[in-house]
Amino acid sequence: MRNLPITAVALLTVFLLLPLPSHASPAKHLPAISEAYRESAVRMLATGCPYATWAAQGRHFLEFDPAGDGQAVEVLGDLTRAHRVAILVPGVDTTLADFDRGLGGVPRRAPGVQARALYQQLAKRSTDTAVIAWLGYDPPNGIGWDAATEGRARTGARALTTFVRDLLAQRPDVDVTLIGHSYGSMVVGLAAKRLPEVSDVIALGSPGMGVGKAADLGGARVWTALAPHDWIRRIPQVRLFGIGLGKRPSSAGFGATALPTGGVAGHDYYLVPGSATLRSVTDIVLSGGLGHDAPGDVS
Repeated sequence: MRNLPITAVALLTVFLLLPLPSHASPAKHLPAISEAYRESAVRMLATGCPYATWAAQGRHFLEFDPAGDGQAVEVLGDLTRAHRVAILVPGVDTTLADFDRGLGGVPRRAPGVQARALYQQLAKRSTDTAVIAWLGYDPPNGIGWDAATEGRARTGARALTTFVRDLLAQRPDVDVTLIGHSYGSMVVGLAAKRLPEVSDVIALGSPGMGVGKAADLGGARVWTALAPHDWIRRIPQVRLFGIGLGKRPSSAGFGATALPTGGVAGHDYYLVPGSATLRSVTDIVLSGGLGHDAPGDVS
């Protein structure tokens, strides 16, 4: 084996050693999920570092595309057995290059890091959960025209709707929670309208969700967190001729339940370990409810 090119060795590693879920059963959904993991790993190895390293580490990706700003969909936990699945959708300026390192090299901004923080909390309390870091769309670059309009969000919402429907087709028994951070909450909001199967929708640091009230989000329970020092508060709540993202879900009259924000220092801190919001999101994914520190309805 030492005479094989390093790429060939890496490919053998993926196909022979890439860990599949430890409690995998011969259920009909297993082949599609495991095959997606392997296909993504092959593409990651072909792309080179750091993605080849992620594949060699045994990380599981349902989708991987390095073209343009790049896209990736990572799974933490055993998706073939989980009964509760949280899907985390990031916002503006998130690219494949930032998936693990975070925008500006700040890890707390990275969807991969945020997903791991949530999964670690879930795994302490349950063995049948999974978290998906879903960068399955092309977020706006910077706070400009694209970030002030719904175009990118609508494209992302179509992709997210397809993804969730495909997941439910393979795993119809799972409870799905959609979590959108910043502009990602707009993607989640537009998708939730077409996904009545979703149990809960959570908007973190949201500038708007593309709807005027929680009742428009497909029947899911709707939760929101907006910290006192989040700069999103300075964005005007307007929507006129396709410009603006509309009413924030944290606004009075929207009908969402407010989550506690203790320990949330700003826009990128909602899922930082130790924050009250992370604890509450964990509660929601596990049970659809909150612990004792919930501040209550903002409707």
